[in-house]
Amino acid sequence: MSHLDTFISKLLSKEATIAVVGLGYVGLPLAVEKAKAGYHVVGIDVQEMKVDLINQGMNYISDVRDEELKAMVDVGRLHATSDFSRIYDVDAVTICVPTPLDEYHQPDTSYVSQSTIEVAKFLKPGMLIVLESTTYPGTTEELVKPILEKTGLICGVDFFLAYSPERVDPGNKQYNVKNTPKVVGGMTSDCTKAASALYRSITDGRVVEVSSPAVAEMEKVFENTFRNINIALVNELTLLCNRMNINVWEVIEAAQTKPYGFMAFYPGPGLGGHCIPIDPFYLSWKAREYNYQMRLIETAGDINRSMPAYVVQRITSILNEQRKSVRQSTIYLLGVAYKKDINDFRESPVLSIIDTLRSLGARVIYSDPHITSFTHHNYTYESVPVTNERLATSDITVITTDHSLFNYEQIAKEASVLFDTRNALKNHYPSTKMYYHL
Repeated sequence: MSHLDTFISKLLSKEATIAVVGLGYVGLPLAVEKAKAGYHVVGIDVQEMKVDLINQGMNYISDVRDEELKAMVDVGRLHATSDFSRIYDVDAVTICVPTPLDEYHQPDTSYVSQSTIEVAKFLKPGMLIVLESTTYPGTTEELVKPILEKTGLICGVDFFLAYSPERVDPGNKQYNVKNTPKVVGGMTSDCTKAASALYRSITDGRVVEVSSPAVAEMEKVFENTFRNINIALVNELTLLCNRMNINVWEVIEAAQTKPYGFMAFYPGPGLGGHCIPIDPFYLSWKAREYNYQMRLIETAGDINRSMPAYVVQRITSILNEQRKSVRQSTIYLLGVAYKKDINDFRESPVLSIIDTLRSLGARVIYSDPHITSFTHHNYTYESVPVTNERLATSDITVITTDHSLFNYEQIAKEASVLFDTRNALKNHYPSTKMYYHL
């Protein structure tokens, strides 16, 4: 049989062993889903803490169910290790490592390249390699493929290589790894067939085959650029509406009654997470190689990055109305996570808000039911309980993350001065007159 026939046969019989490199917000949910589909899964991560937790059946990712992870570990379908040599025993490898930006807003692909180098050491004929990390168009062909082919094996002949972008939305209760359609682009038609067969076996969603890894890479960056630009548009509209004394939330609510041609996006204190504030810059960086400037991306980035400063400006203005200065004021932030109902504060705009407020001499405290403590710039913050007294005595309470676990009726009733950046109180109009929205 050909390498492709052998690989698909192993998938159908569930005899295939699959490695997942990188056990973070993308990799661990994928590893658990593959194990649930009946495969033996080897999770590989350089962080020993993650490896130890998984092997004890202990979960650290909110989108993974504790009982499902433990069940897969207990029956022997999921095992974690930091030993890349285990790759020699697997049939497929999925790479799910971080792709951050450096200080110059250029893609840092060092995690991808280093992981690929480790995989290449144990590459064997018939193996499938899939990159899932979000990156710029061309990464699979220009970076990953040459590293793997240094072994002497030929892509599309001796091994399969494809790109399939992750579509993880932390905290989303409706869509997950299993029911979200997967886009797959292989280096050759057989590469696409091999990767598609793998994803069809672990998901309920549709597998969308595209003509190349570059198309799949571009598609992923386009998804997040689309959101980034539309969020920037509504954030800029918010600045104008505030000057015109128009409620931007009411504007959006009215606009979305149109049954066609409009999609609602919402303003906020800024963007967070690994995807939306970062991924578009992969594209603008790559565009410069072709002597082209992605002007909308750059402008959207400027607008979205300005929102934390705008929030601080509004806090300052609101305190001024109370004849108070930011210095020595107690500013109570509700929420540190970058979005509701998750424990992820990567790139959270709240961190920038905290930094600026503290630099102005404010006393900043916070509550977050999902983040009991965190360390930022060598300073450790501890979440405090939401109490009537704290709401009443803080100089201003700011809703920065609209977690479902917050008691908004209590907050609306007890807060002396309230600034809502998320429209969380749309169903709980505050009794206090000192209420401000973004």
